[in-house]
This record gives sequence, structure tokens and C-alpha cells, in this order.
Amino acid sequence: MADQPKRISPLKNLLAGGFGGVCLVFVGHPLDTVKARARLQTASPSLYRCPLLVPGLFNIYTGPWLYQGCRSYFRGNTVAVATGTEPVFLFCLFKFQVNVGVNLVNQQPNHNYSYPQLFVAGMLSGVFTTGIMTPGERIKCLLQIQASSGETKYTGTLDCAKKLYQESGIRGIYKGTLLTLMRDVPASGMYFMTYEWLKNIFTPEGKRVSELSAPRILLAGGIAGIFNWAVAIPPDVLKSRFQTAPPGKYPNGFRDVLRELIRDEGITSLYKGFNAVMIRAFPANAACFLGFEVAMKFLNWATPNL
Repeated sequence: MADQPKRISPLKNLLAGGFGGVCLVFVGHPLDTVKARARLQTASPSLYRCPLLVPGLFNIYTGPWLYQGCRSYFRGNTVAVATGTEPVFLFCLFKFQVNVGVNLVNQQPNHNYSYPQLFVAGMLSGVFTTGIMTPGERIKCLLQIQASSGETKYTGTLDCAKKLYQESGIRGIYKGTLLTLMRDVPASGMYFMTYEWLKNIFTPEGKRVSELSAPRILLAGGIAGIFNWAVAIPPDVLKSRFQTAPPGKYPNGFRDVLRELIRDEGITSLYKGFNAVMIRAFPANAACFLGFEVAMKFLNWATPNL
């Protein structure tokens, strides 16, 4: 059984969750860019101007740094913080930490929550964040891959959002909502359930979970991130392909994407970018949860009565 969740200040959850989200972005965004290029096969050899570099993760990882500079890894970083990861983790962690023991699962204040209940609470947090996550993901993916196309259609986040709205209206900005939901709902449940489970496992006998050391929090958060992406990769592949496709290419939505991928590249295409995802998952999510826990401890110390 999981430890009994405590009622925590919503404001503290908002601030700590936001800080955790920012930590995730700055640690994980470079490899997220690598993931997008690897998955969408947009890293053509001509982009890197070097025939000695062979295709694959090493090529996609090193090519932009050699010929475009390290800034190429952070394309879409602003939108990831401003319209995607920051509010998502802020809202997601708020919903999970506060409502898991108050509104979402059970009204009994002294109830110890099972891991299936925590999984359900995590899934609900994924539902709540989809409306924020979808436009951020859409804009981020387009900005990440445009460099490898040899064109500069969008000059930045606002320009991308403006042109999407001009071309297709609000539906253009929210393209891929269903796939984002299909990815985030089960993955969020796995994410938070695994994190709470690992924290309980890593807590020494006679100690409280709140006293967990930073290395153990890093380990729990990193492994939780791996479990999260083990569930999320297939729908994320479909989402990335669908969100970056030209208008009208997939009239039946993700079903057309799925059929095309399996027909042309086989079932393993649903795990494109697997290496980049897993390399990113541990450090990025470890940083996220450590940032959240450290920020929460600081806020509890600085404002004990809030």
C-alpha cells in the first residue's frame, strides 16, 4: 500500500510543480529534439554535409552541434516552457498531489491508497492537462524539425501559432488532441504510480518518505520516467507524425498514420526514436521530480504556515 497522502497547500504545489517542469525542460529538451528528428526521419545526410557520418542516433545527435551550433538542440524550448511543460507539470502535479487523497480517489482522510488508486489519479491528471499540452506539443514539434527540412517557415513560437491559426483556425493549433490524450492518460498513471511505489521501496526502514535523500529521489524519478515512456512511445510516435504532417495528408486521423507506418516500415516503427527517448527519460524526469521535491522542501521551510 502507498503512504497516506497529505493535504498540501495548492499554492506550494503550483510553485513546486512549475519548478520541476522547468528542470525537466532544460535537462531533457536537447534529447527531445534528437527524438523528434530520429523519429520523423528528417535528419537527411545533406543536412550535416559530412559523408563520413553514418545515419542513426549518433549522426542525428552530433550533426546539428557540428554544423548548426548547440542552439539547434533547443529549438522549441521557449514554447516547451511557456505553453507546454511548465503549465502541464504545474497543473499535473497540483492535481495529483492535492486531489489524489481529497477529491479524485476517496473522501476518507485516513485512508491508505492502493497503487491502482494512484494509477487512476495519475490518469485523471493526464486528462486535465491535454488541453494545455496539445498546442504546445504541436508548435514544439514543428519548430524542432523545420531545421532539417532546409526551410525556415516559422521564425518562432508566436509566428508558428499565428500561421497555424491563419491556415486552419483553432483546429490547426489543436491538431493531435486525441493522440495526446491517448499518450498522456495511461502514461501519467504509470508515471505517478511508479514514482510513489519507488519512493516507498527506497525509503529505509524506520524513516519517512519525506526524508528521502536526493540521490534516492533522483533514482525514483528517473526510473518512473522510463516506465512512463515505455507506455507512451507508440502513441507519441503517431502523434509526432500526425502533428507535423501537411494538412489533409491523414484524413482519418491516427488510423491513417498507423496504417501507413505498419505498411511501410513494420510494427517496430511504433518505437522509432526509442534510444533517444530512453536516454532522455532518466535524467529529465529525475531532474523534474528532484526539482519538485527540493522546491517543496524549500517552500515548507520558508513558509511553514502557508
